[in-house]
Amino acid sequence: MTGTEAEQEAARRAGREPGRSEHETHPRSEMVVLAELADALIADLRHHPAGRTAKTVLSGTVMRAVVIALQEGAEMAEHDSPSAATLYVIKGKVTLRAGERDWTIYPGQLIPVPPQRHAVLAHTDSAILLTVALH
Repeated sequence: MTGTEAEQEAARRAGREPGRSEHETHPRSEMVVLAELADALIADLRHHPAGRTAKTVLSGTVMRAVVIALQEGAEMAEHDSPSAATLYVIKGKVTLRAGERDWTIYPGQLIPVPPQRHAVLAHTDSAILLTVALH
């Protein structure tokens, strides 16, 4: 496999079209295989000193969907909540903290993000799908 072929294969595994920047979103008609994208982002965590990386998979006028990979022990520090959002665990195990409540979330589980400041902690190398309403 040549360097170009390897780059194209890496792009496909990361859920993007060859030749597209890693920060560009998918065309609306392109299917995203979440498990494959999660694996690629988790594998890429070693290149990110902050212990997290992300890929926007859908961005439109009313919603955005982002796959976020978090290294074991990494935390998305407390931040404001959007008007409406959900968190779905693709791989790993995370805790969503909001106020005095904690929810431990496992692969295949979906939870609405509470409308208050919250944080996310990864107990293992994890990948989540965050879907946010844009108002």
